[in-house]
Amino acid sequence: MNSIALIDANNFYATAEKAFDPGLARRPVIVLSNNDGCVVARSKEAKQLGIGMGCRSSRSGIWSTGMT
Repeated sequence: MNSIALIDANNFYATAEKAFDPGLARRPVIVLSNNDGCVVARSKEAKQLGIGMGCRSSRSGIWSTGMT
């Protein structure tokens, strides 16, 4: 019998950004995709602001620092 595991890594990338930059604590954080600037992860603070998943950054009034 095969087994399937499902891991729901809710907010994972946004949480990782906060872990590596403690200055982001309690601030809304979103992570954008590389190719089209769509939101791929959001912190709980960003969710409370109504920022949607898959939303293009230009439509949300979001701008990127361009850090890589």
